[in-house]
Amino acid sequence: MSFLSMNHVSHYYFSKKGMTKALSDINFSIAEGEFVSILGPSGCGKSTILSIISGIIKHTEGDVFVNERPIQLSDLKIGYMLQQDYLFPWKTILDNILIGPKVNRTVTNDVEKAGLDLLKEVGIPHVARDYPDALSGGMRQRVAFVRTFLADPQILLLDEPFSALDYLTKLKLEDLLFSLLKKYHKTAILVTHDISEAIAMSDRIFVMDTDPGRLAKIFTVPEELRRERPFLVRRQPAYQPLFDNIWHQLNKDEETFIDIKAVKQDEPE
Repeated sequence: MSFLSMNHVSHYYFSKKGMTKALSDINFSIAEGEFVSILGPSGCGKSTILSIISGIIKHTEGDVFVNERPIQLSDLKIGYMLQQDYLFPWKTILDNILIGPKVNRTVTNDVEKAGLDLLKEVGIPHVARDYPDALSGGMRQRVAFVRTFLADPQILLLDEPFSALDYLTKLKLEDLLFSLLKKYHKTAILVTHDISEAIAMSDRIFVMDTDPGRLAKIFTVPEELRRERPFLVRRQPAYQPLFDNIWHQLNKDEETFIDIKAVKQDEPE
């Protein structure tokens, strides 16, 4: 039984100038505990898929199911991480990670302890009383992850959470996030433009086309890569062939254009 599924989902955006079809006939299912990445060009609807799952927008056509029940009837707990950490600068790190429980009036000593334990687990136990402007970008994203994780979501939606970080910090956070998701058996969907990142972290990779956004191909990451930490995946023999296949899928239209142009240049006058 699939944990989350989209069946023939399409979505339109309406404005005074007309209608734009953002998604066309999206079909996929995700198992509980699976990590899936969505790759594709800008404007192909990657973030729209996350917005539909999170309930931020209501899709125009089709169905979304959680444990075979319509998502609008489910009590799915969702965690959402974005490119920016959106920490409140006037609040301490501890107060920032307790925002959700405070809003829901569920703050207890146990909840606060769980938050402090998570800060320790992500390697920054000493920052609880600090303010966000004292932290590096990577540390702030760790805090954002703790804030998201403290709510114990059933699924994490990750919209390019590492894109604003330097490469070294990004690699460290890939390993950290991957290990915690596997440890707690969390389901996750990552939107990214980075093929390498998708391969390093995912069980499967959904590649999308644009105009309108549609699911073009699904790649299953080989078992020998899924067993490794993300940092080590890039060293494995199976990594490069998969990277090349995904690259070709993402760039096949451009490559065809280049081939045609080359043929025309070689034609005799």
